Formats: sequence, C-alpha cells, structure tokens
Amino acid sequence: MDMFNKVTAFLQQALETREPSINLLDSFVDNWKAITNYYIETTDESRPVKQTDIPWRLRQMLDILVYEETQQGEETGPCMEYLLQHKILETLCTLGKAQYPPGMSQQVMLFFSKVLSQIQKPVLHLINIYRPVQKLVHLCGLPDSKTETEESQFLFAVCTRVKKDPYVLNYILEITKDSQKRCGSTSDEAVEEGCSGASSPERAPSPPSPSSSAASSCSAQSGAHPSSSPQTATGIIPVLMHLGKSEKSRVMLRSMESLLLLVSLPQEDTGHLLADGTILCHLLAQRLTELYCLIPSSLDPADIHSYSCAQWRDQFTQDSTEESQSFPGSENVHRFFCFLDYCNELTKEAPRVLGVKMARAIHLQWLKGVIQPHLLQMSEVGILVHTALLSCSVRHIRSPALLEELVQFLLGSDTHCEQRQDTHSHILRYRLIEHCNHISDEISITTLRLFEELLQKPSKSILTNLVLRNLEKRSYRLPGSGVTDERHGVESDVLEESEELEEDPFFTDMYEDSGFGGQEPLLSLPSVRERHNPSAHTQVADIVNSFLCLVPQEAKTSHLVQGAGYDTYVHDAHKLLKECIALSRDWNWPDSAKTTESNPATDFYEGHFLQILFDRIARILEQPYELNLQVTSVLSKLAVFPHPHLHEYLLDPYISLSSGARSLFSTLVRVIGDLMQRIQHIHNVTDKLMMIRRQLMGLEEETMVDHVTLMKGVIVLEEFCKELAAIAFVKLPIEEQ
Repeated sequence: MDMFNKVTAFLQQALETREPSINLLDSFVDNWKAITNYYIETTDESRPVKQTDIPWRLRQMLDILVYEETQQGEETGPCMEYLLQHKILETLCTLGKAQYPPGMSQQVMLFFSKVLSQIQKPVLHLINIYRPVQKLVHLCGLPDSKTETEESQFLFAVCTRVKKDPYVLNYILEITKDSQKRCGSTSDEAVEEGCSGASSPERAPSPPSPSSSAASSCSAQSGAHPSSSPQTATGIIPVLMHLGKSEKSRVMLRSMESLLLLVSLPQEDTGHLLADGTILCHLLAQRLTELYCLIPSSLDPADIHSYSCAQWRDQFTQDSTEESQSFPGSENVHRFFCFLDYCNELTKEAPRVLGVKMARAIHLQWLKGVIQPHLLQMSEVGILVHTALLSCSVRHIRSPALLEELVQFLLGSDTHCEQRQDTHSHILRYRLIEHCNHISDEISITTLRLFEELLQKPSKSILTNLVLRNLEKRSYRLPGSGVTDERHGVESDVLEESEELEEDPFFTDMYEDSGFGGQEPLLSLPSVRERHNPSAHTQVADIVNSFLCLVPQEAKTSHLVQGAGYDTYVHDAHKLLKECIALSRDWNWPDSAKTTESNPATDFYEGHFLQILFDRIARILEQPYELNLQVTSVLSKLAVFPHPHLHEYLLDPYISLSSGARSLFSTLVRVIGDLMQRIQHIHNVTDKLMMIRRQLMGLEEETMVDHVTLMKGVIVLEEFCKELAAIAFVKLPIEEQ
C-alpha cells in the first residue's frame, strides 16, 4: 500500500511540474524577431547565411504555418495573420534583393516556394502575398545569376499555384492596359519583321555560302525584338523563357514545365490574357528560330532523314542525349527538334485562341522569316539541307494549330482548279513541286520525301490542294462516260480506247501466261462486253489483272525470288488502307464519284503536282533507282486514299480519257511500250534482271552489268505495278459495298 501511494505521488508531481503548452504565435514571433535581431546585432557582413541560424528560423516559421493550417481548418490562423499584417514576405524580399547576408536570396526563394506549395488555402490573391511574389519574380533571370536552381523551383511553385487557382493569373502576369499595348505593338513588329523578305520571296537573300553556318542569315530574319530580353520585358513569361535556355538541365526542365502549366490553363479568358497581354508567342517563335539557326548547313541530308522523332523531355535524359550524338551537328539538331516538340505540346494544350496565335507567330518568324528564303535560294546545297530539315519538321509536327499553319505556308489555301500557266499564286508551293523534277536528283528525292511526309498528316486540305481540286469535275473523262456502275447501256464507241487495248497484240501476248509469283493465278479477266454490267468480283479481276499483266513476262523476275510475291503487297496495302481510312474518316469525302454532265469537255489539267509525278514515272527507265523508289512511293500513298475520284483516276485502267488527258495507267502503258523496244536489243535480259535484283537485295556482290539503270527501272516498275494491283484489290470490295 505504501508503494502504491509513492507511485501516485510521483505521478502527481510530474503532472504539476510539466512544461506548459507552446503558444504557436509566440513561437512564430520569436523566430521572426530572431531574424530581425541578427541584422541589428551583427557586424560581420561577409558571413554566409548558412553559417547563421536564419535558415533554421525560416524552417521553423514554415512548419508553424503548415501546422497551424491543419489545426485551424477554414479560418486563417493568428500566425498567418501576423505574417500578412507585418508584411514579412515584403521584408524578406528586400533582404533577398540585398543579398545580406550573402546567399540570402536563395533562402528567401526556398521559403517562398515552400509557403506556396505547402499552404493549401488560396493565398496568391492576397495583396501581401502576390506583391512580394511579383517583386521576387523580378529578381529572377538576371544576368550571371547564381541562384538559377532556386529561381526555377520558386517559379514552378508559383505556376503550380496558378494552375490550382487560375483566377490569380492576372496578379502574377502584372498585366495593365499599357503593357497590353506594348505587347500588341511587339507582336505587330514581329509580324512585320518575320514577313520582311518573305512576301517577295524572289528577292529573298541567300546565305553567304553553302558551307557556312545558317546563323548569320537567320539572325537578320528571326524577327528579334529588344523586348524579348528579360531585362526589358518584365514578368514571369520572359523570365521562364530566359531560364529555359539555362545550361543546367534541371533548371531548364523546371522552367519549361512551369510555362506548360500556365499555357495549359483551360479557360478561354486565360488564353486571351496570355495571347494579348504577354509576348509569349513572340518569344516562343524567336527561341525556335534561334535553335534552327544554330544547325550547321553542312549536314548530310541522309543523317537528317534518319533522325528519329524526338520528344521534348528526351533532352533531359542521359541515355537519349548520348544516342542522339551520332553525326556531326546532331546535338544542335536534337535541341531544335526537342523544342519543336515542346511547341507542339504548348499549342495542343493551350486554349484555342492562344494555340492559334502561338502557331501563327511560329509561321511568321520561323517558316516565312527563315526557312522560305533558304528554300528559294539558288544554292543547291542549301536547298537540299533545308528541305531535309523541313521534311523532318513535318514529321515532328502533330499539333492541329501548327499543322494548319504549316500547310498554309507550304501550299496556300487555294481550292479552285489549277491552270497550267498559274505559277505565281503561291510561289513557294510551285517552286517545291518544281524541285521534285530538279536537275539534282538529290533535291528531287528530298523534296518528294517532303511531300510524302505531308501526305501522312491528318489534314484534308493537303489532298485537296495538291490533287483533288483538279479532279472534282472529273473532266479527265470523255464526256458521256460514267463510273464503273454506270457502264450499263453505254455505247461501245465510248469504250473504244479500252477495246483497242485488248485487241492490241502486245496486250494479248501478255495474257497468255497468267501465272504470277509462280503460285497465284490471275483473277479471270472479263471481256469489254461483260464489263457493261459487271459484278464486284469481275471489277476486281478486271482492274487487278490489268496492272499485274502490264510488265511483259520476259521482264518479270519477282516470281524467281522467295518472299517477293504479290501476297506481301496485299498485306501492306491492307495496312495502308486502314491508316488512310482512319486519317480521312472525318473529312466528309463522298462515297461515290460525282455524276458528270454531258456537256462538252473542258480542258483537263491534272495539276502541277500530278504532272510532275507522271513526268517522273514516264522516265522511270532512265532515272536513278532511289529516285524511282521515291516517286512510286508518293504515287502509292495517293492511290490508297479512299476518295472515289482519286481512286478512279489512279487505279481504273478502263476510264475513257478526254482528249489530251492522261492517267496513271495510260502513262504506265507508254512506259511499257518503250520498255518492249529497249529490251529487244538486250541479250539474256531476264538473267541480267535477276542478277540486279539479287544485288539490290544484298544476296550478291555488286558487279558491272550493262544497262544497269534500265534494269533497276524495270525492277521498280514491276514492283510498282504489283503494289497498285494490291491497292486496287483491297480497295474495290470496300467501294462496291
């Protein structure tokens, strides 16, 4: 019993002598006074802040504020009230600006960052919060700054808070009527500078020499403006763009993420605010132009074409950076395409009004201001490199707003039928199409690759501008002739051209051997009379066999090589067709061809683009192998699109062509006629063709063979005809449904 009483007495004494509970406000005030007393009492101004107790005191104050918020709920606690009433953040901002003690600015920025990120209640709308935040933003991005890491963390905290509470964006941007006027005038001047020399492209200056860096010629065209400097353009946007150029990858990443947070605010009014109240669009386009101008013009176009698509975060990963260093100048190429992808991301995530304005600024400053003069210059080396860079850029662009501006830049917006003499309505478009038929085979190949990249973009206007506007009236057909399902009752003289083809000894000879690939028989070929009211199967057989039988048997070699059969092309055509159907699903193309009127035929012109492609196909027997591959690749891309007029013009061998018109099939027929004349004078032509094919496949070492260009042309021609037959095979059943 005595022991029990002693324990009870001991516990009672402990309770009576326990330390009284800590008052949060007193502790907060004590920590703040300890900081202010340091400035009163200290005499050593060179002592670094980390050797004082200031960082510890600031951490204590932060912990108290966070703990108080969890205890107070919705109400503002006494410590936060004290911080606001006594303008503690204002004082800290002043101390950070003075850098006293040395390193104080880092501590201030860290404190601000943690307050903004750890306090959950909205605080940026309070004047004693956003005013010091504005002042601290002005201290960021200064020349030779030693605090870039802390600055990027602070700005990221600000942008994260704005993302959470979008209504405070106006406080952070510090937008006034005067600043809106300045930003508007800056945008206007950027437009004028971006367009100078571009509106009259014939007189656009050329780079001083093909091998020199593009930077000198770009600097005069980039639309630079003095307000792009963070010293003359205040606010968070110029600072973020400035830090986005930092050599420290973490600072650069944080800054780019911060800008993306601001731009991706979904409200339309914030989009208008950023578009009209800041120089964001101008700075973004200017940065893209700067990076493009750092790319050396001595690059090998093959290296550019082999460059894989980059994502903007790739530049911050060690492995990706090392992999990109594969050719001279690849670092500059990688940085440019990473930033182009970043522009993609910004314009996609931004509200429409902002995304469109950013894309427009990029169009004016980069595309028109820099790329266009290079494409219109006389130097073949310059044309080659910049066309390759543009082709790679087309592959990278995914943003709808950017793609729309790109198409407008390259092709214009004309939708009426082209005229042969119309070569000045859009000079760049016409010049690029001309480059597909350039005296330099390399330029032709590179430009054809550019158009092939364009044909893979989800833009209806590309197909309309290049091809479909010229086929809309179907004036390539003889007046009175109809589509396949309208042939019933048509007089036989309308199909005179088709009858002549079947009765020609050249064509009847081709049908004697109906084997293909050594395995597959051709589909049964109906007569002209049967085609007056054909079934779907008959139409498939009709068209597919027409392409498969074009190349004479003695010039065929694919059936002698394993894995080069027709089945492979059918599989690839199915895949391409699915992609094109998915691409054009929302383009509202008609399901069937437009009915033609029986009025007199108008002169048909296929348009500049198809004219060049057909001219190139007509010379397939005398052109380099790589060029032939590229021409046929572009035509195959066109043929697979599910538009009835495009299908009819490129894949129907039996359309009755109007006077002076030509189709893809009629062009190939003339090539075959030329081929038949040439191979008659070549001994053992099949053996030589087989040797060339095996060399192209890497199965034999290259040796000297007579007529090698012709032989390679024949091989490409055979493969192209199989490809067209496969495309027709997979498309016709769909169109007959």
